Amino acid sequence: MKDIIIYGAGGFGREVACMIHKINKAKPTWNLKGFIDDGKPAGETVSHFGIVLGNIDTLNRWKSDIAVVLSMGTPHAMMKVRDRIDNERISFPNLIDPSFSVADDKTFSIGEGNIIKGHCSVTTGVTIGNFNVLNGFVNIGHDVHIGDCNVFMPGARVSGEVTIGNGNLFGADCFIKQLIKIGSHVTISPLSALLTKPKDGMTYIGNPAKIFKF
Repeated sequence: MKDIIIYGAGGFGREVACMIHKINKAKPTWNLKGFIDDGKPAGETVSHFGIVLGNIDTLNRWKSDIAVVLSMGTPHAMMKVRDRIDNERISFPNLIDPSFSVADDKTFSIGEGNIIKGHCSVTTGVTIGNFNVLNGFVNIGHDVHIGDCNVFMPGARVSGEVTIGNGNLFGADCFIKQLIKIGSHVTISPLSALLTKPKDGMTYIGNPAKIFKF
């Protein structure tokens, strides 16, 4: 079994700890050492799964090989933390729930640092980059290409031949129409249906989804 640390001691971090426990029940893989968090003191109990070991400085000084999973719920937070980690002893495994379904594993590729929670599925010709979160019951259609640091909330659905860039947030139960190209830092609100190409950095709400100006 390999040592692993969860970065983020909030609710999502505890969910990731539960998933590690589930993975280990299927096949013993990970020895969870604890949590890293920049907003909580070292030694604080997070749950029965462990305590806060320190902050990012603790992690960057870690002297042995260690796997780290980034348990952030937003793309911005994930990208910010990833840019601050510079310890060469750290690796970023993919954490994948045993229920994950791949229709065509010969045409499926995935990078590093991804979290795929329960009952997600992809079909054929799907590519997933690095540090993405598929947060339960996410369905990805054929020939979809996903970049880095995207977060898909529970129930998000992506139709075939969609291209997704970096740092996008897909709300719960949203729908993305086929053939759409999504750039970077787009937010699709819960229950929204994106039917046309969005502009980078904008938030879309509704069915059909339209730009929402704060």
